[in-house]
Formats: sequence, C-alpha cells, structure tokens
Amino acid sequence: MENAILMASGMGTRMRPLTETTPKPLITVGSKPMIETVIDGLVKRGVNNIVVVVGYLGEQFDYLKTKYDNVSIIKNEVYETINNISSVYAAREVLTKGDCFICEADLFVSDDSIFLHDLPESCYYGKMVEGHSEDWVFDTDEHGIITRVGKVGDNRYNMTGIAYFKEKEASALASFMEEEYGKPGYENLFWDDVVNMHIQDIRLKVHPVNHNQIVEIDTVDELEQVRRSL
Repeated sequence: MENAILMASGMGTRMRPLTETTPKPLITVGSKPMIETVIDGLVKRGVNNIVVVVGYLGEQFDYLKTKYDNVSIIKNEVYETINNISSVYAAREVLTKGDCFICEADLFVSDDSIFLHDLPESCYYGKMVEGHSEDWVFDTDEHGIITRVGKVGDNRYNMTGIAYFKEKEASALASFMEEEYGKPGYENLFWDDVVNMHIQDIRLKVHPVNHNQIVEIDTVDELEQVRRSL
C-alpha cells in the first residue's frame, strides 16, 4: 500500500497579495490549482491514501475530499507558530501504514509521469544544479547514499519538494518525528531537518528529475513567468 502526505498549511507570505485570500497551493497554474498537479500524479500512480495537511485558510481545501475519493484532510492547529515539522508530525500515523510520499503542496508538476517511475529505494526527488546553490541540497557518498540533507552546496542535487519513503524508512521517520517533536528549538525545524538528524539510520538516495518537470513557484513574478511559458 502506498500513501502520501501533502503539506498545505503554510501562509505563502512571499506570494502576497494573491495569498491574502487564497492559500498558495490553490493558486492556479495552467488549468488547475498547483496542489491538483501533485494529486493527479499520485492518483495516476495508484496511491491508495492521500492526506492533505491544512492550516491557513484550510476550509478552502475541503472540495478535494469530494473531487478525489482517496483524499482526506488533517488540520495542523499550530501552523502559525511551528515550522513544517508540525505538518508531518500531525500526519505521522500515515508513515506507519506502508510506503509513503511526502510532498509540498505548492508545487507545479508539469510532467506527472515522474510519479510513475519505479522507486525501489527510499529517495528524495532532486534536480542537479551546477555551481553554487544556497538552497536545500543533498550530499552523497560513493554509493549514492545521502549523507546530508541541508542548505548550501556546490554541484549538488537540489531538493524539489517530493520525497518517497519505503515502509521501513517511513516507520523509522515516524519514530524520529515523535522523538524530536517538543525538544527545545523544535518549533524552528523543517521536517527535513529531522531526516538529517537521523541520516545514519535512514537509507536514502536521490531520484533525479529534470528542471522543467517540477517547478517551485515562490513569488508572484515567478508565477507570471511560468504562466507565460505555458
């Protein structure tokens, strides 16, 4: 059984004024809201159980439960004060039910065939960036195993917002989330920080994708650029 957690609780402040009335994942790119480009890919793969974790303007996501028969919604009650570790923590039980995708919901997936790839191992989807990057990157060893998940690197695969955990690693991550949640400073953590803190115990590789297959849109200008390119 495959599951998915979609993180959709953030306030999208960098895309104001659009996000003053509409949560960022529901902003339309092309013919559909960004979150639906992710969900449609997961549905094509045959993912059994898709859980959307909402917070800011959360009621606007309710229609997804009617449109998709395998989508349910969980409310993150602390999204305003605790980083996105709180969204994965809120849905941690999903991690104990089998293989699991963890996806940002504010992605524009222009090629949903990326969800149909064979994924024999736990992985982060990554885009290779030549030169320096200030973004989230992956360090890997000679066998391609991820040894660090963190910001800043040179000639590295960069995070795309999609990860996939096989049952063993998903269950381990659920335990690590419970272990770290509530410790001093936890409110500032990204869920990926928890992965990095326990990287020796979670075997992950990078699953390469092309730059144009997943687009992260953070500003109104970037949104308009993508819309013009379609």
